[in-house]
Amino acid sequence: MKNIVLILGHPSKESFSNALLEAYKKGAESKGATVETIYISDLDFNLNLADGYKKTEFVNLEDDLVKSQELIKWADHVVIAYPNWWGFMPAITKGFIDRILLPDFAFRHHSGKIFPEKLLKGKSMRLLVTMDTPKWWFYLIYRASQYQILKNIVFGYVGFDPIKFSTFGFIRKSTDKQRQKWLKKVINLGEKFQ
Repeated sequence: MKNIVLILGHPSKESFSNALLEAYKKGAESKGATVETIYISDLDFNLNLADGYKKTEFVNLEDDLVKSQELIKWADHVVIAYPNWWGFMPAITKGFIDRILLPDFAFRHHSGKIFPEKLLKGKSMRLLVTMDTPKWWFYLIYRASQYQILKNIVFGYVGFDPIKFSTFGFIRKSTDKQRQKWLKKVINLGEKFQ
C-alpha cells in the first residue's frame, strides 16, 4: 500500500489549502494508504539558505528538517498544498524546499557528468494550488510558468515523476458550492493516490 506525505505550504491551518489536504487524506486513507502530514508553519527552522550549499548549511540541519527529510524518503507520493501568492508559493514554503532538497539527500553531482543523480526517483507528486487569478488567465496569459519551473527545475531535477498539478481559483470569488465540488475532486484524487 502507498505511503503518502502531505505538506501544508500555507502558513495557516485554517486555510482552504489545508481543507484540500484533509480531503486528499480522507480519500487516500479510505483506500488503505498510510498518510503523514508536515505543517511547515509548525517547524522550527531558518528558511534562509544563507551559505548556499556549503557543508555547514546541511551538516547542522535542524531536527524538524531532518524529520521532514525522513518522511519524504519514506513516502511513495508527496502532496503539497499552497496558495499562489505573487506568482509563486509563500516564502516559508520556498524556504522549506531550499533547506531540504540538499545534495546527498535529493541529488548528487558526479565528476564529469552534467546532470546530477536524482536521489528521489521512484516518487510521484501532486501539487494543489489555490489562487485568486482566474484559472484561464493563469494558463493563457501567464502560461502556468510556475508549474514549468516546479516540474522541470525543482522537483523533476531531483527525481519526482510524474508531477501533477491541480489549480483551484478564483478562490476569493468562489462559492461554498464550488469549494465543496473542489474538495470532492481532491477526495477522488486521494482515492486514486494521484
